[in-house]
Amino acid sequence: MLSIENLSIAFNQETVLKNLSFTISKGESVGIVGESGSGKSITALSVMGLLPQNAKITSGKIILKQSDQKEIDLTKVDTNQHRKIRGKIVSMIFQEPMTSLNPSMRCGEQVVEALVLHNNFKKKAANQKCITLFEEMMLPNPSKVFTSYPHQLSGGQKQRVMIAMALAGNPLLLIADEPTTALDVTVQQEIIGLLKRIVSQRGMSLIFISHDLGVVKEISERLIVLKDGELVETGQTSTLLSKPKHDYTIGLIKCRPNLNSRPFRLHTVQDFVDKTDSYSSPTVSGEICSDTQKNNSASVPLLQINNLSVAYTTKRNFWGNPKEQFFAVSNLNVDIYPNETLGLVGESGCGKTTLGRAILGLTPIANGEILYKGNSLKNMTRSEVKQFRQEVQLVFQDPFSSLNPRHTIGQMLMEPIKFYHLASGQRDLRQKAMEMLEMVSMPTDSFYRYPHEFSGGQRQRIAIARALTVNPKVLICDEMVSALDVSIQAHILNLLNQLKRELNLTYLFISHDLTIVKYMSNRIIVMYKGEIIEMGYADDLYANPKSNYTKKLIAAIPGKDL
Repeated sequence: MLSIENLSIAFNQETVLKNLSFTISKGESVGIVGESGSGKSITALSVMGLLPQNAKITSGKIILKQSDQKEIDLTKVDTNQHRKIRGKIVSMIFQEPMTSLNPSMRCGEQVVEALVLHNNFKKKAANQKCITLFEEMMLPNPSKVFTSYPHQLSGGQKQRVMIAMALAGNPLLLIADEPTTALDVTVQQEIIGLLKRIVSQRGMSLIFISHDLGVVKEISERLIVLKDGELVETGQTSTLLSKPKHDYTIGLIKCRPNLNSRPFRLHTVQDFVDKTDSYSSPTVSGEICSDTQKNNSASVPLLQINNLSVAYTTKRNFWGNPKEQFFAVSNLNVDIYPNETLGLVGESGCGKTTLGRAILGLTPIANGEILYKGNSLKNMTRSEVKQFRQEVQLVFQDPFSSLNPRHTIGQMLMEPIKFYHLASGQRDLRQKAMEMLEMVSMPTDSFYRYPHEFSGGQRQRIAIARALTVNPKVLICDEMVSALDVSIQAHILNLLNQLKRELNLTYLFISHDLTIVKYMSNRIIVMYKGEIIEMGYADDLYANPKSNYTKKLIAAIPGKDL
């Protein structure tokens, strides 16, 4: 079906893909794994003919065998020829559906456009075919989705619309580039099941790109492991994951948190590549959730949340008063103790982020109260509120959008230090900012650079450094590692635990990834539709979940036996 032979690609004379060779047979599912920058997406874009303008294929062939058995070298075709192949023979599902779907067009119109282009459908027939595709994608109420705009759909629904669009031309090869990265485990499981069913029913070939070996294990028959643009290992999925040969592959497997153990420090890929002491030494377990932490209930809570409700107005009457309301958080009660990590887990829309924003006063509350060190936020004076905002900081999910692209890292770090008068002069101000960079293991020259010059993991370290500049007591971490490679996740999680020990921090750790939440947390709250479904110590909750919803979340974790 597809044969890539000694393919090399360069960006401005820098080679990023080096003599890559592999084949894909008709009806076969192949997974491509590796860290960011390993060449996964560049390989897919070269097949699609969508390489950036500054990228150039310096050697090799991309041989595509069409249904009539005619072979064509995609490196030799022009833009017009590639446009005829794209969508009709080879199609692609992109990582982020919100940026891939046109926000000004209804979802149905976007799929109809692809149907008319690739199959010469008349408008009425294309509309009906679109509804049929939405039904095949198992979208609820396909007719409503047809007339909806992308922002009116959930993440999983948008991804299904993207898959429908990719299948509109009935392609022979489907490329899925990180299609489940930021999705909840249950939605992720549904998308994987959907792709498996489509590939089987249509007899298509599939290239599934991901950094998560657990996800790839669920869908791929064969694996290709890339590192720095080179193929380091390939083989049948089950064999490669059970008996990996290359140190890099071993590192990718071992750096994932394990549900059956709680190491003092997570392995990183570099441990295995460099064969450092931590690679050969056994990990120390048990410190993160010690008996001392379990006795935390004897101490005074740092944060108390009593009967908290947060409502959003969905409909107003003629006079502008609320007519219909949606309760994102409903009568929630929870205490957070000093020096603990409280994990907050649940699907999108369950109220996790709303709770974090309500604690910070970024979202108005309908009922209840929040107490910090025994004082109600409602009764605090202006100076007390300022002190509270200094001591309770938020680390956002996407560091790129939360960092000002027009400011250097140094400017962003110095701004909060200056605002809270934590430095005695300009020299001391710069010194404190430099110390923050050093604390999160970033080079000092980062001070003079801009956010776009850093990788995702580096930007997340900078976001953590910015939160730490004002000497906080509590960090609210909102999905802060959800879109990062597993290897970078390990670095960030190790850093968080190290900072917690050194600075006596308290964390509210929000995530949809149950494996990470279990590793990080002393206690865990499971939320569903704004309410607490279950609460308990991390190990106890995973070993003996009481609610059916918690059992469902645990069952949906991909690659649990890795």
